[in-house]
Amino acid sequence: MAIVGENEVLYKKEDLISYECDGYTMYKGMPRAVVFVKDTQQVSQVVKCLNKEEIPYIARGAGTGLSGGATPLGGEVLISLVKMKRMLHLDLENRKAVVEPGYINLKLTQSISDKGYYYAPDPSSQYACTIGGNVAENSGGAHCLKYGVTTNHILGLEMVLPSGEIVEIGEEGVPDQPGYDLLGLLTGSEGTLGIVTKVTVKVLKNPEGKKTALAYFDDIDDASQAVSDIIAAGIIPAALEMMDEIAIEGVESAAYPVGHPRDIAAFLLIEVDGIAVGIDDQIEEILTVCKQNNVREVKVAKDEAERSLWWANRKMGFGAMGAISPDYLVQDGVIPRTRLPEVLAKITQISRKYDLRIANIFHAGDGNLHPLILFDASVPGESERASRAGSECLKVCADVGGSITGEHGVGIEKSAEMRFIFTDEEIAAQTNIRNVFNPEDLLNPGKLFPQPGRCVEITRRDHEEMHPVQ
Repeated sequence: MAIVGENEVLYKKEDLISYECDGYTMYKGMPRAVVFVKDTQQVSQVVKCLNKEEIPYIARGAGTGLSGGATPLGGEVLISLVKMKRMLHLDLENRKAVVEPGYINLKLTQSISDKGYYYAPDPSSQYACTIGGNVAENSGGAHCLKYGVTTNHILGLEMVLPSGEIVEIGEEGVPDQPGYDLLGLLTGSEGTLGIVTKVTVKVLKNPEGKKTALAYFDDIDDASQAVSDIIAAGIIPAALEMMDEIAIEGVESAAYPVGHPRDIAAFLLIEVDGIAVGIDDQIEEILTVCKQNNVREVKVAKDEAERSLWWANRKMGFGAMGAISPDYLVQDGVIPRTRLPEVLAKITQISRKYDLRIANIFHAGDGNLHPLILFDASVPGESERASRAGSECLKVCADVGGSITGEHGVGIEKSAEMRFIFTDEEIAAQTNIRNVFNPEDLLNPGKLFPQPGRCVEITRRDHEEMHPVQ
C-alpha cells in the first residue's frame, strides 16, 4: 500500500470475486489481492516487493482473455494495468504510436481514424480488450488473414522483468534488428516472461477502397471449397469469415440481426481492400468463385451502413451464443484450409458423441476455427462433457497438422493439450526459456505448460479412448 496508496489495493473477499477468472469461466480461483498501478515505476516496485516476500503474481488487463491466462490458481496478487491507459506518443509520419498496456484496442483506431489511419489487429473483443493483453496472447482478429496478428504490428516493448528490472526491447522504427528476435519471443508469451508497460505499434494508412460481400450456402462443404478456391485464385481478402447454421441462429437472435436466412448451412463474410483501382475486379472474381460452388445468394454491401451492420453481427458472434444457450465454451484451433470439410465433419461427430450443440464461427481464410460448445452448467456433468468435447476438437486440429490455438492463447485451458503438438523435449526447451526470465516461477505460475495433474488426466483419457473398457 505504501507504493500505490491504500485506495489502489483490493483485499476484501467481496471486492476480489470479480477477479476470480477472465473470459474463460470454466475454472475460477481467488486472488490474494488486486493492486492498481499507474506507471512503470510502480509496477517495478510492486514486483520487487512481491519477490522479496516470495508471493506469486499475475499481470491483468481488461480480463477479456479466453484461456484463463489471467485467472488466479489461488493466492496470487493481481497487478492490474487498467489505469495505465494513455497514448504516450503518436508519430504518423513514421506510422507508429506508443501506448500503455491498458489502452483499449479499438480506441487506438478511433483516435487516429480522422487523420486517415488505423490499427490493424481487430479481435472480436476489440471494444474492451487492451493492447497489453493483445501482446500477451498475440491476438489476431478477422483481418489477420491479410494483415497478420499482433506480433506483425509490434515495433518495441518496455517491460518489467520478474526481477523488477525495467528493460526496453526493440528499437522504435527498426523492423528487423540483428540478434535474437526478442519481440517475437515476448509477444504471445502469455505474461510468463515479464509485464509489458509500454508498447510501440505500427499504424496503417486507411485503404483507398473497400468492399464487403455476403455469400449464403446450402452446403457447408461448398462454402469451405469456396474459401480454398478464393485463395487459390490469388486473391488475399482482408477478411474471410464463416458462420454455420447454429452460429447464425445465435447472431440473429441477439443484437444487430442482419436477416440471414435461418435455413442456410453457412455464410461467408468476405472483405477486400487496397488501392481503389482493382477492388471491383476482385469482388467480381470472388462472386464468380462463389457461384461456381453452388452459392444460393451472394450480395455486396450497398453502403457503409450495411457493411457496418454485417460486421457488428459478426463481431458479436461469441456473445450472441448467450441468446440460445445458458453457457458456452469457446475453442480456438488452427487447421490447413484444405482440411476444412473434414474437420468440420469431425466436429459434428463430436457434437453428437457428447450430445451438445457446437456452433462454428471462424476465420476461414487462415483456418483459425472457433467451435463454440453450448451447454448448461446447471445440468450435472454437462460442464465436464463440454470440456472433453473441446479437448477433442483441439485433438482433431492437431491431427491434421494444425495447432491448439491461433489467437486465444493456452493459459490454463489448453496447457495439457500442449502435448497434442509438442514432445516432452520441446516442452522442456520452452520451459527452460521461461526459467531464464522467470527463474522462481512467481510470475503467472502454472500457465501455458502442462501441469502434472492434468497431464495424467489427458494421458488416461487418451488411453481409454484407444482401449475402451468392455
